[in-house]
This record gives sequence, C-alpha cells and structure tokens, in this order.
Amino acid sequence: MKNKSNIYIGLLMSLICCIGFTSCDNNLDKMNVNPYGIAPGEVNPNLLMPTILASAAQSYADLGVNDLAGAVQHTQKNGWYGGHNNYGWESKDWTGWYDILRNNDLLYNRAVELENNYFQAVSLTMKSFVFGNITDLWGDAPYTNALRGNELDPNFQYPQFDSQEVIYDGIIADLQTAVTLFNDANTTAVVPENDLYFGGDIAGWKRFANSLLLRYYMRISTKKPDVAQTGIEAIYASGEYIQSVSQDAALDYTGGASDIWITRHIAMDPDDFQRYQACQTFIDQLMRTNDPRLPVWFAPVRVQWEADESLEVAAEDFIRNDGEPLGVITYPFDDFVNDYADENFTRRYNPNLVSYNDAEYVGLPPSLMVPESYNGNPSPGQGTQNQHVSQLADIYQSAGTPGDILKARLVSSAEVSFILAEAALKGWNVGDAETHYYEGIQKSLTVWEQEANYDSFIAEEGVIFNNTLEQVMEQKWVASWTAAAEAFADYKRTGYPNLATGPQSPQPRVALRFQYGNDEYNNNADNITDALERLELTDYSGGFGKDSQWSKSWLYQGTTAPW
Repeated sequence: MKNKSNIYIGLLMSLICCIGFTSCDNNLDKMNVNPYGIAPGEVNPNLLMPTILASAAQSYADLGVNDLAGAVQHTQKNGWYGGHNNYGWESKDWTGWYDILRNNDLLYNRAVELENNYFQAVSLTMKSFVFGNITDLWGDAPYTNALRGNELDPNFQYPQFDSQEVIYDGIIADLQTAVTLFNDANTTAVVPENDLYFGGDIAGWKRFANSLLLRYYMRISTKKPDVAQTGIEAIYASGEYIQSVSQDAALDYTGGASDIWITRHIAMDPDDFQRYQACQTFIDQLMRTNDPRLPVWFAPVRVQWEADESLEVAAEDFIRNDGEPLGVITYPFDDFVNDYADENFTRRYNPNLVSYNDAEYVGLPPSLMVPESYNGNPSPGQGTQNQHVSQLADIYQSAGTPGDILKARLVSSAEVSFILAEAALKGWNVGDAETHYYEGIQKSLTVWEQEANYDSFIAEEGVIFNNTLEQVMEQKWVASWTAAAEAFADYKRTGYPNLATGPQSPQPRVALRFQYGNDEYNNNADNITDALERLELTDYSGGFGKDSQWSKSWLYQGTTAPW
C-alpha cells in the first residue's frame, strides 16, 4: 500500500507541475519580481551609504580588537583563543567584505547613472579601503572580475584571482580618481546624516582618500619605491590629508547591540568580555616608557602578588585587604572585589618556591599553552576572571555610550604622522622625521585624552627621538591600539616591533596571512589554484602547503621582512 500510495502521489504532483508550467509559462518574469523591493535602478545612494560605511568600519575595528590584536600582541585571550593567540586562521571567510563591496558597487553604478561625482568618489574610496584589507590579509583575490556575478557570462560567477600587485595598483588608481572627482563634486543631493564619517563634508572625504593613498604608497614602498616616493611627496605638498584628530576618518561608537565593540559584551555576555586580557609584550612596552595610555586601556590586576620569603608555602590560599587577611578562600569572588573597588587587595607568595609576576599591571605572554591558568589563577577556566592578570579598562565594559573616546578609526592623524616620519627617514621630501614622530605621539595621546602628559612622556628614555625606523614603528604600533590591522601590516613590511611567539604557536614565527576559505576551494577551484601557485613557501609554511599562514604573498617575496 505504501508503494502504491507513493506512485499516486508522484503522478498527482507531476500533473500539478504540468498544469502549473502550462498556465504560468508566459508570466514567469512577473513571478520573480519582489513587490516590496526597490529596483537597483531606483535606489537612492543616500540609503546605501550607512550600510556600507558602518559595515566597513565595524569589520575593520573587529580585526583591530580580535584576531589581529592578538597577532600584534596588544591583547591575548584566556578562552576560545585559537585564532586570537595562536594564528588559527584556517579557512578564513571573506564573504562579509565582499558583501560590503556588492552594496558599494551598486552605489557606484547609481552614482554614474545620476552623474554624481560625490557618490562616485565615496564609492571608489570605500572600494579601495575594503579591497586594501582583503589583499593585506589574504594576498591575491578576485578583483578585476569580482562583483560581476549578475552578468550573462557564467564565467564571472567564478572570477579569477588577481595578483596582489594588480590589486594594490588598482587601489591607488581608484583613490587618485576619487580625489579628482571630489575636486568637482557638490553635496546638493547628499543627506548629511547618512554620511556616517564626515556628514557630507567633501574636504573630509578628500583628506581620507589622500590619507589612504599615503597608507598604500607606504605599503608598496619596498617593491615600488619610486612610485611610493613620488606619490607621498605630492600628497604632502598638497597639504590635503588628515592632519588633526578632529579630521580622523572614524565611526562613533553608538552603544547599540549591532556594534562590534567588545564593550557591549558586559551587557550581553560578561564571560566573553572577561576573555580579553592584556598581552605582556604590550604591557612591557607601556610600563618601560611610563606610557600614560596604560591605565586608559588596561585595568590593574585586581589582586596583586606580594613577595614574602618567610612563607612556608608557595602561596597563601586567601587574599588580604590592606595587608589584613580576609575570610575569603581563593576565588571565584563573584562581585566581592567589585564591591570593594577602593580597597587594596594582595596575596603573598614565596619567590624562593614559585615565580609569579607581582607588578601592578600584568599581561598574558603570547601563545601560552594554558593561558587561563597563568600567574597562579586559583580558579582557571575559559572566560573566568583571572584576578592576577590585567583585563581591559572599565571604559570597555560600560553598558551605555562611554563618550567620544571610543571610535572605529579607519585612518587617524597619528597614523599619517608616523607614515610621514618613516618617509622622512627614507630621505623623501616630506619634512622632518623628528617633527612627524612627535606629532604622531601627541595626536595619539590627544585621542585617548592624555595630551596633558605629552611633555613628560616624550622626555622618557626610549621615547626621546633616536632617528631609527624601529622607534618610529614601535610608537606607531602603540598608537594603533584598536586598529591592529595597520600594526600587522607594518610588522610584516618592516619586522618591527620585534615580536616573539610562544609555545602554543604552530610555528616559531608570527603568521603573515589568512588562509583562503572553503567556499573558494569548493566553488572556484580552478582560479584559486593559480593564486596558490603565486604564493611563496617559507621555512615555516608547514603542512598546509602554499596556502599557509606562514607563506609569503607578492608584497613580501624577495624580502627578509619580517623574518
């Protein structure tokens, strides 16, 4: 009976399909029209801009506080830390970046149809910014024939991978075109509120485009020094680039649940927030130079170790409040320490029996085997509070909007000053390296509301200008806090700062790139093969072959940087 019923059902469905196709054949085009959608040819560019600008800034800031913050050793995590601490970048997906590019492509096409130079130039600037991040992180990628999947030629559904050189050249050409378009643009059709970066200010966008040009000219400066020098000198001479903190290309933090800021985790998932902890590499730098930004970014340890050689045990199993023992046995404390925020909590150990870091600020060393147990944490566990390691400062766990200090900065005036300092060290005609170096520091201190400490800070040993690239890149690395994508690119290009990996790293060197995602292998296999052939194996590529985090893309091939 069951088989017979299935036959009848199959015949009935076939009959229905035949009738359906017969009666609807001439109306298939109408069936595929979304009555609630807006045709691409009717989209208002103002409505596209917020999605493009917010998504790009948030994706960039996400890199800066997550995986790349771990790679450049600003932070480490004590839970779910494979990608953050140990370069677990296998099969990294770039779909989100290409989603931004698809919306941006629609913006560009509508701008061309409307003959609107402003929207064209904005679109070219954002295209350059997004493709810049893609090639910085992966290397070769679909570029020339990307975003053409809606065309009749089926080959465009599986675009070729352009070389990294072609992509950088295209980025620079598009930014040059954007600057020219901004010169002849007007904002009569622009809704300022929808321009989340500059509120419809053409001069702001032109400075942003030129500053991106400075960034990417410096990226290629080893491979194409003449091109880079000519471009950077011309932009410097024009004066039309980001020169002050008020001109930074940035997206304000809104406090909304859609923001990627780790700040939101305290309300949505406190355990997730607690996984972010300082990296000892960064803490060492900040403490060595008495950097006033240290307490802005990180909290002191909640319970500081205190050496006591008279102890008969390795460490006390209780804490002290202003030196007096408390009836609290180890941890977890729940909110105990928070309830007594002004108290001085310590715990004693015998340095002859055990080694602990007893500084006021303590970070996790990079790539630890078991970071959640570091420095004598008595209640280890993924995402638990380690009272003996510094977490992020309180401003990062505010449930509301914490003011103007937190932003997603796409290009900052501090970054631009350090670029010019590096260019001056090369002997290029961009002014004085020392002046640009100190201006970069001053602008970063201003961003983090520490400008009052500028004079004392630049007098510190190690901060006083010594005319070396290493020092310039070191201070640029510090200033790139929450914008770690730039520190990562700089490290790969220059080898500074000098970063060492830890025991859990699969290779004894810092990784260089993301692996291509599984979608490319499954759907674009022929084209990805050519891209893989253009990668350079290194001594650390390991078992992944050419698509390894430790293989070199075009920009670093033939160089000794960073290793």
